[in-house]
Amino acid sequence: MQIGVRGANALGALACAGLMAYALYAQHVLGLEPCPLCIFQRVAVIGLGLAFAGVALHGPGPAGRRAWGVLLGVAAAGGAGVAGRHLWLQSLPPERVPACGPGLDYMIETFPFTEVLQTVLSGSGECAQVDWHFLGLAMPAWVLVCVVALGAAGLWNNWRRA
Repeated sequence: MQIGVRGANALGALACAGLMAYALYAQHVLGLEPCPLCIFQRVAVIGLGLAFAGVALHGPGPAGRRAWGVLLGVAAAGGAGVAGRHLWLQSLPPERVPACGPGLDYMIETFPFTEVLQTVLSGSGECAQVDWHFLGLAMPAWVLVCVVALGAAGLWNNWRRA
């Protein structure tokens, strides 16, 4: 049985929903508080999921699928970049880890958006802490694997059939 373009995009949206469901489970049931970089990764996964849902619901023609594919690629690249930065911070030796900064809520309320982005992406001490592993990989590594795989699948699905 072959799955159509819309079905494949719907599966991508469901995969993103599953990633977000696990992130919320880890936060509210396992007690793992997300750091600012984790929040940014969640935003990227939500953006990727919305793009998958958009193309699945829209059912565009070839040019529209390519445009949606580019949007999927941008969301996946953003998520991969943030997850990669998070992994880099987690790999630093303890003496090179930056000090903990203010919370994301405080920064959003107080600083201009560009300063919030710069501060979060430069990282802080709480982002370097590894609280969770599965099969030897920390959560940002799994996010990196998932967004790269979903982004590549979304690009392939929407461009190959265009």
